[in-house]
Amino acid sequence: MSDTEAADLAEMPGDWRRALAVVAHPDDLEYGCAAAVASWTDAGKEVVYLLVSRGEAGIDTLAPERCGPLREREQRASAAVVGVGTVEFLDHRDGVIEYGTALRRDIAAAIRRHRPELVITLNHREGWGDGPGAPRNTPDHVAVGRAVLDAAADAGNRWIFPELAEDGLDPWDGVRWVAVAASSTPTHAVDAGPGLARAVDSLLCHRAYIEALTDQDLEEYVRGFLTETTGRTAGRFGGRPAVSFELFPR
Repeated sequence: MSDTEAADLAEMPGDWRRALAVVAHPDDLEYGCAAAVASWTDAGKEVVYLLVSRGEAGIDTLAPERCGPLREREQRASAAVVGVGTVEFLDHRDGVIEYGTALRRDIAAAIRRHRPELVITLNHREGWGDGPGAPRNTPDHVAVGRAVLDAAADAGNRWIFPELAEDGLDPWDGVRWVAVAASSTPTHAVDAGPGLARAVDSLLCHRAYIEALTDQDLEEYVRGFLTETTGRTAGRFGGRPAVSFELFPR
C-alpha cells in the first residue's frame, strides 16, 4: 500500500493521566515526539522521561566523561520546554545497550515506580521504513524499544523480577498502551500544530549535539526537520501536521 493509499490515522487515546517515555539517548524524544508531549502536558497530563543512557558516545569531538554530563543538562532543559519536570537516567552505556533481562528489569522498575497508563518509546525495528533500501536503525534503539514492549508486561507480573517487590516496587498492571514513535507502520497520531513551536525550541536545547551534526543554521535545520517530518503525516490525518505512533494495546 502506498503512502497515498494508506489508511487514515486514528486520534491517540486521551483518557489517561500518566505517561512514561523511555528512549535510548538524549534527543530521541525531541527528534520524535516532543510536539505531542507539549500538547499532553498542556492538557494537564503528567509525562516522565526515562533515558537509558546519557548519550556520552554521541559527539565525536567530546570524550564521554565530558559529553555525558553536557547531554544530560541539554536533555533536562529540553524536557522543561515541553512541560516535563522529571527526567531520569539509567546509565547503560551509550552505543552498546544490550537487550536482555537487566534492561527489562530496569525499565519494569521505572514503570512500577511511576505507574503510567501510557508508555512511549521509539522505533524498535531493524530499519527506518520498509523494504531493503530502508536506512538501518541503531542497535540501541532496537534494544530499548524491544525491552520497553516486554517490560510493560513484566511490570505487572509479580513472579518476574520478584526482587523489585522486595525493594518496595509492587507490580503495576495498569499500562494500557505502548506507543512507538517513528514507526514505519503507524496507526495513530497527535496533532502537532499546537506544540510544534515548543518542539522546535525543545530540540534546539540539544545545541552541542546538533552543532556536531550540521553546518546549517541550527534553527533552520531544526525547524525544517520537524516541519518536514510532521507534515509527512498530514495526508493521513485530515491535512494536519502530526506526530504518528504505532499503538500496541495491552
